[in-house]
Amino acid sequence: MSKQNEKTGAEALLESMKAAGIDYLFANAGTDFPPIIEALMRLDPSRVPVPVTIPHETAAVAMAHGAYLVSGRTQAVMVHVNVGLANATMGVINAASDNIPILVMSGRTPITESGRKGSRMTPIQYGQEMFDQTSLVRDAVKYNYEMRYPEQASPLVARAVAIANSEPKGPVYLSLPKEPLSDTAAVHSSDVKPQPPAMTPSQPDPTAIARLAQMLESARHPVIICQRGDAEGKLSFALSELASTHGIAVFEPFSLRNVLASKDPVLQGYAPNGTEGADLIIVIDSDTPWIEATNAPTSQAQVVHIGPDPHFSRMPVRGYRTDLAITSDPLAAVLALQGAARPTEAAISRLDQLTTSAERRRHTARARSTSCGASNPMTAEWISACVSDIMDQDAVVFSELGLLPSYMDLHGPNRFFNNVHAGGLGWAMPAALGAQLMRPGKLTIAAMGDGSYIFANPVACHQIAEALELPILTIVKNNEMWNAVRRSVINGYRDELSAHSDTVPLTSLKPVPDFATVAKASRAHAIRLENGADLPAALKHAIEIIRNERRQVLLDLSCAVSDAH
Repeated sequence: MSKQNEKTGAEALLESMKAAGIDYLFANAGTDFPPIIEALMRLDPSRVPVPVTIPHETAAVAMAHGAYLVSGRTQAVMVHVNVGLANATMGVINAASDNIPILVMSGRTPITESGRKGSRMTPIQYGQEMFDQTSLVRDAVKYNYEMRYPEQASPLVARAVAIANSEPKGPVYLSLPKEPLSDTAAVHSSDVKPQPPAMTPSQPDPTAIARLAQMLESARHPVIICQRGDAEGKLSFALSELASTHGIAVFEPFSLRNVLASKDPVLQGYAPNGTEGADLIIVIDSDTPWIEATNAPTSQAQVVHIGPDPHFSRMPVRGYRTDLAITSDPLAAVLALQGAARPTEAAISRLDQLTTSAERRRHTARARSTSCGASNPMTAEWISACVSDIMDQDAVVFSELGLLPSYMDLHGPNRFFNNVHAGGLGWAMPAALGAQLMRPGKLTIAAMGDGSYIFANPVACHQIAEALELPILTIVKNNEMWNAVRRSVINGYRDELSAHSDTVPLTSLKPVPDFATVAKASRAHAIRLENGADLPAALKHAIEIIRNERRQVLLDLSCAVSDAH
């Protein structure tokens, strides 16, 4: 006979999250949370995710995003009804763009006005109702559902997490009215089912791999373009071996997270010009491998796209040339190609040329950063090189228009995380906080422009860093403007008024706030630096404070305006 007990929908929800492998619940609570809070107080803490109080919704989703990037583990976020979901939506869009599996939940104002546990009790529960609350995120999530009964909690969580982790991965959403969270349902031990697994990664079509192998064997100038890898770094090793064996140049333009170590001889950099002269271009899971208007391949080049969804079917407009599209887990495809393609004599010669080219590129970058950097204001090249010098083997950077990987020595894959192509700003700092939560004792750096720092809700982020004891290093590249907007204007209107104007409307951030004072409000060590010559010592001191005092640090750096980045 099966054992029976009763659980509220909230209790079942929390226990199901833990059973699905979710260790943290990043939450921004509201009046829809009482059943969740009561359940957290009743249940054994080992059976539920650790609740993490996050004082702004954009920070909650970005922390979950960053936590996944360094751990590979699904994360969960819960926010307050429609208004909290509206604040969280930008982060959900970012997560969808980057294929990050996050279980996003929000309360839903009570459905009933009276007569049930959880019915409406306050005026805002009338004002917060929408005909279609899920519409705020429907276009960005893989799956959505509104919970109706408490007994649905467990199967809904299990299904949502399985879908989130099936390739191509992405966020999912559950809407949670107060009544089913508050109601109870009988639970029989025989009803408990194991967590359904995510779908197995797709394997490449052997015929397609054989065709690609023939293309590779006959290519004179093969190129691989990639923008991201797996959390474990397995793709990095396999890709390096494939490229070295066959003399393939690897480019990481518009990188989301670095795949190869900086000193890998096949890595030819991060510029978007890898298509130049290529007669075979293998695009690995890259949504934007080049810009059609400036770097499109020649008509003679063959173009192959590989990935879980090589056409990126969720993008309404994406017209890149495609001669062969292989649906596959990137790692599986690279390993299959390595087994199918035969090395040629030309590959050895190409590898020698790639090695020389890579060494020359790194030497030129270091020389440039040194020659133009230690100035007032300092340059992004100098800042990047100096930060690289204080990074140990485990250090990671979350950059949002902050640092330049070409001027850094990245010791392996997943050391440099860039803002996603969706462009929801304010991401780097809270993402770094999420990463630090998953990597206690290891150096985590958030680097961003001054505009992105403002977008990050820095008061909330610094409070989180202090409250959770997350001693990240925050670097603000302060040029007193939204330079990305300025560059977009002058690049689009090179021969017109904007390109020759000393000031561009709608881009100035003057007078710039005292960012150091903002950080000091949460007891951070924070200073402003004007001269690049002072940066190495300031960074060294910052690392000492982080390691010895376990305290967050902010460096506000006066940075020159650049037309390039």
